[in-house]
Amino acid sequence: MADPTKAWAWSSANSIAATDTITDPWSVWDDATDPLVASLLENGQIPAVNTAFAAWVNNGDPLPAGLPANLAAYLQQVNTLPSWADPAKLARAAQFNKRMSMYLFLLYGLGSGIMSTVIPREARNVYWSAGGAEMQSRAAKTFTYGYDLAALDAFLPTGHFVVTSNKTRLTHAAVRHLLPQSPQWRAVTNDQDFIPISNGDILVTFHSLGTFVFGKLKAWGIKISAAEEDAFLHQWQVALHLLGVRDDFIPASWAAAKQQSAYVLTPIMAPTPEGINLADVLLGLVAQVDLGVTKGFQREFARYLLSDKVGDWLKLPRDLISRSVIELGWPTYVAFREGLSPIMPTTFSMFDQFVRGLAMLFLNNGTSPSYTPITIPTGNRAA
Repeated sequence: MADPTKAWAWSSANSIAATDTITDPWSVWDDATDPLVASLLENGQIPAVNTAFAAWVNNGDPLPAGLPANLAAYLQQVNTLPSWADPAKLARAAQFNKRMSMYLFLLYGLGSGIMSTVIPREARNVYWSAGGAEMQSRAAKTFTYGYDLAALDAFLPTGHFVVTSNKTRLTHAAVRHLLPQSPQWRAVTNDQDFIPISNGDILVTFHSLGTFVFGKLKAWGIKISAAEEDAFLHQWQVALHLLGVRDDFIPASWAAAKQQSAYVLTPIMAPTPEGINLADVLLGLVAQVDLGVTKGFQREFARYLLSDKVGDWLKLPRDLISRSVIELGWPTYVAFREGLSPIMPTTFSMFDQFVRGLAMLFLNNGTSPSYTPITIPTGNRAA
């Protein structure tokens, strides 16, 4: 749960369903998907499904041939936008993503990516699942989800995001079935009956991404119109729906999202051995790319984005000279880039190379410019 000392009290009156009920999202999983994927795993059908899925990339692609009949029937139902999706808002969100792309990739990659390692359930789930043993591949798949969402044609027939969401939703169902079979995962999980990746856990991930990023953009003084704010939220509302989150949990406004985030995300953040390991691996991947700054600068920027408390949890070494440069230079860099100040800071080129380098890492899915396939796992991390 969010805060173990509190019962869930967020009312769905503030959700897109506007039903004014109180339901604990940590007791809601994915009834439409979980039994299906469990049967595919138990019948040994997942490898053939992954092979068929390799050719299924664009939203407008027909479902691939050779899928089990029950999976094909399921996808025919879910492989579409919800009835309440607004094409005009999604188009506006795409333009906003393009305008904000440099900041988004920085915040998603170095901010949200590292924040995920101090969300205990998420860190343990990632570490002990199959993807935890191959973090470069796992990071590339995470990049794929974010890149596909940020693409101009994300929700159009030529885009990938609806297909990527369906594959991610199926992967979540597989992890729910597989992780409870891992003795290592059970050993670090307090509740032995716990099932991972509930609607509550997905909401936490949303707040570590969408709500966190939106808050940072506002805090940096970047000009965002009311229509852009609404469109950016709407994109995330559709994304949550596509991942199987119930509409009565999806915030209807940024104010509601901020309220929910303070309730579900902030109280649960804490270090774990798994998270410390994952953060070190993720920052190591970032350090493989020449960003024009030192490794110390990169880690100090992660602290700047997330707080020194989080940096201390993750045992990130200090670089106080870099921190001074960041605290003085970043606000002036943003102000100059956004046309809010005519004065170009002396550190402009350094920040620009750093941000552009992170953007290219994101755009290249952490590995290469090619599409990174999302595959459904058939096992857990060995040890």
